[in-house]
Amino acid sequence: MDLKQIVILALLVSVLGVRVLAGQELEPGAYDVAPVGVNVVTAAYTFSHGDIGFDPAVPLDDTLAHINTLALSYARSINLGGRSGQIGIAVPLITGQVQARYRGDLYRVNRTGLADPRVRIAINLFGAPAMDLKTLARNRPRTTVGTSVSIVMPVGQYDAQRLLNLGTNRWAFKPEVAVTHRVAGWTLELYGGVWLFTTNTDFYQGARREQQPIGEMQFHVAYTFRPGLAATFNSNFYTGGRTTIDGRRNFDFQQNSRVGGTMKLPLGDRSGLRVAVSWGAYTTVGAAFTSVSMAYLYKWGAGL
Repeated sequence: MDLKQIVILALLVSVLGVRVLAGQELEPGAYDVAPVGVNVVTAAYTFSHGDIGFDPAVPLDDTLAHINTLALSYARSINLGGRSGQIGIAVPLITGQVQARYRGDLYRVNRTGLADPRVRIAINLFGAPAMDLKTLARNRPRTTVGTSVSIVMPVGQYDAQRLLNLGTNRWAFKPEVAVTHRVAGWTLELYGGVWLFTTNTDFYQGARREQQPIGEMQFHVAYTFRPGLAATFNSNFYTGGRTTIDGRRNFDFQQNSRVGGTMKLPLGDRSGLRVAVSWGAYTTVGAAFTSVSMAYLYKWGAGL
């Protein structure tokens, strides 16, 4: 593999990888307290489109991406040692195209299939013991402190003979801590976490790909008009993630920020819609997207 191939494939992989993993990290309400035994299924569609910002030292022009994601997820609220908690899994299906012009030549990659699923386990350490529906209705907590770990499993579509894959052929882990405070109809949320990656020892044509950690913070401000109807301002900042292929360091160190908004709409007692839009506020690599998503949620159990 020559240097030209290494530069192109590393940057195209970083684009889709960031979009699937770090670029999606605007998750208001991730630590909401629910009665033990509530189940939630979600079907979410996201369309992302935009130019891609790279290190100015890299001679890539006319970079553009179109990515469609359908994510199916299931979550259940549980009792973890007397504290409220949650366990969930999300499976993303992706179809997308990424293109870039390198020294006058246009490179275009199309992919459709299963990306790497994610499992998440969360627990509220302070302010939210495990409760049933009636107890939670009487004693909704004002301030909570929670923590979680997300695990991305390497079972998505992957072929080491391809320059770009939907799967990453490596594990990823994100420990996170969150503080949530409610006052009147307002909810303030602050999350801080870090993505950690194992090594892909079977990258393109047997190469070895490593990635440094990505640190991330999220901040959300939500206002609830009535139960089930709420609007949220979302923002994040993440940095790090430089990759190395067979000892060659790539021009893909990230310092990115995204902002957006989310609207939750009730559809009866057990279901609802969530509409969200986000865009790159400050980008160096991989975050200059505009994303629009719509999700349908249905919940049951715990006497709902």
